[in-house]
Amino acid sequence: MRMRRAYSLICFWQDGALAVYNYLFQTVTALDPVAVEVLDAFGEWTDPVDIGKRLVGYTPESVQAAVDVLGEHTLLLAQGSAEARVDEQLAEHWQMWAPEAALLHFGTKNVPFEETTPQLREELMADGRPALFKEYPHAERILLPRHPIRLDTPLEDVLHRRRTHRAFTGQPVPLAVLSTLVHTVFAPVGYLDAGAFGALARRTSPAGGARQELEAYVAAFDVEGVDRGLYHYNSREHSLELLRSDLTAAQVAQIGVEQAALKQCAFAVFLTAVIERASVKYRHPRAYRVILMNAGHLGQTFALTATALGLGPFQTAAFHDSTVEDLLGIDGITEIPVYLLAAGIPASDSLSPAATLNAFRRTTL
Repeated sequence: MRMRRAYSLICFWQDGALAVYNYLFQTVTALDPVAVEVLDAFGEWTDPVDIGKRLVGYTPESVQAAVDVLGEHTLLLAQGSAEARVDEQLAEHWQMWAPEAALLHFGTKNVPFEETTPQLREELMADGRPALFKEYPHAERILLPRHPIRLDTPLEDVLHRRRTHRAFTGQPVPLAVLSTLVHTVFAPVGYLDAGAFGALARRTSPAGGARQELEAYVAAFDVEGVDRGLYHYNSREHSLELLRSDLTAAQVAQIGVEQAALKQCAFAVFLTAVIERASVKYRHPRAYRVILMNAGHLGQTFALTATALGLGPFQTAAFHDSTVEDLLGIDGITEIPVYLLAAGIPASDSLSPAATLNAFRRTTL
């Protein structure tokens, strides 16, 4: 029976021992480093007998014993087995994204979910409660107007008008428009009694467990009444806290891999996640997926609200994380960048043309 090393393996050290993780089958195996040489020999379909003859310093019996253990823990796969077929599918369909995206997806499948008992709540609360809001108390700030513009455009119209805009007129956005947008998308609209967790904020977008781990930083370029610069949106105070005044649209575009929309927009919004707000309750790694989904929820609310206010929204995940971290002054560990949004007065030619017959000829339907 020929065997091959699984494609979906990650090695790390756990409790002082070398561990090999098959993220496709979610098996973690403590392994003697010597056994790695045996594992390494199975890069292609090979008979263990041939490996026993080829490896120096091993007897055929010791190689077979190692193969039995490695096979039992899905580190080695038997040719023609169901595990091998799934592993080959992974290599075929995820090769462009492996190992990073494959590890995230398959490594967080089917995680155990615990029923929230009084004992579990007590355990979760043992680490304390992180602050609901982030603030820069010593920063200069702009208190935003609290008389929002009414969003009375019919929802159906907003949904069908919503498009991603990549060209803007350069006209300044009125302060009331920006104020309404950030308040509608990022500010709390109410508070929930979460028992031992205290009060939790509710936004207009859904958020897993109402953890509200996402923060917004506004890069203003053409907003009436707002000096050009980078601000943190203080959602409790409904204010913009000035972090730096030397920011330009060209710098933001450079962070966003030179996308033209970022050079022309009136303002951009960096979304970050404060990890502790989520991890204090959700201890399993699948919570990272939830953070990304929450960012998507806010991104959609941002796009719809901007559309209702007559703005052209733009959103992208194409940016250099480390440069964003440096710009915002966050460490990239306890607070991480997750999304980049922008908006402005849309140019009349900012939309892609409708698909024609020729376009459909080039399309597999």
